[in-house]
Amino acid sequence: MLIGIGMRIAAAFAFAIMATLAKLTNGGYSIGQIVFFRSLFALAVLVLWLRARGDFPRAIYTKRPLGHLARGTGGTGGMFSYFLAVALLPLPDVTAIGYLAPLLVVALAAVVLGETVRVYRWSAVAIGFVGVLVMVSEHLGQGSGSRVGALAALSSAAFAAYAVIQTRRLAQSETTGAIVFYFSVLTSAFGFLLMTAGYFWPHEAPLGDFLAGQKWATPGWLDLALLIGVGLFGGVGQILMTDCVRYADASVIAPFEYTSIVFAMALGWFVFAEKPTTPILVGSAIVIAAGLFVLWREHKLGLIRIRPQTAGAERTV
Repeated sequence: MLIGIGMRIAAAFAFAIMATLAKLTNGGYSIGQIVFFRSLFALAVLVLWLRARGDFPRAIYTKRPLGHLARGTGGTGGMFSYFLAVALLPLPDVTAIGYLAPLLVVALAAVVLGETVRVYRWSAVAIGFVGVLVMVSEHLGQGSGSRVGALAALSSAAFAAYAVIQTRRLAQSETTGAIVFYFSVLTSAFGFLLMTAGYFWPHEAPLGDFLAGQKWATPGWLDLALLIGVGLFGGVGQILMTDCVRYADASVIAPFEYTSIVFAMALGWFVFAEKPTTPILVGSAIVIAAGLFVLWREHKLGLIRIRPQTAGAERTV
């Protein structure tokens, strides 16, 4: 059990390092280019891991390509929104607002999957939204960059929740390896298309200015190492999160996702001198408490234990 918990905490640390490396590029590269490096090199890590387990290419066989497309589309939106938020907001803020995703999953599971959600979990969702409002409020009154960053973080959480719902559907017949593999392939393709479309799209056409700003920028050696590191740490984090459920129940491991706020605060403070503000501390405490209550309630209802195989595929970054 301790091995599984340790792997989940290590996954949270790997994702925090990934976000830090992306932020260290200092906005010098388009979101499409960052997503491309994140996905491509994570895909390489995934394939090597599957080969080491003797599961490649068997693990990526699929009978539901359209399901992977739906999951990949949501995951791609989440990844683009996430890296935009990382570029515009402090790391603790992005991480804390992202905790909205599990609460949105509760609402979507009731609407889309027809799961029975009683007053206890609806109450936790409502309280969690209050915490998010506390965190977002300070950004809405600041400059346009801060407002866009806050909206991007909220969008990332919404896309992540959608991806989880699609993952639950796929997990009924697909392996985790296939879900993560096709997600990485699709995000690599979307990232490549976004950073190359500006070369062919007419400048005067709709979205012309936007696509021109997403063009490939040749990185120097240091930035190239940072971009590759984004992919490698993202891939390692995905594998650790995928494999940790082999050593402990998902119900035991799930609460340790919230250690990511500790790593985000530490790295934000020491690397970028980003001190967490009172609204972020208060709001994140409210959202984490609501999320933990949802986990406890789902554990009591037996909803977590029946889907441990999806744990590694539920994160969009």
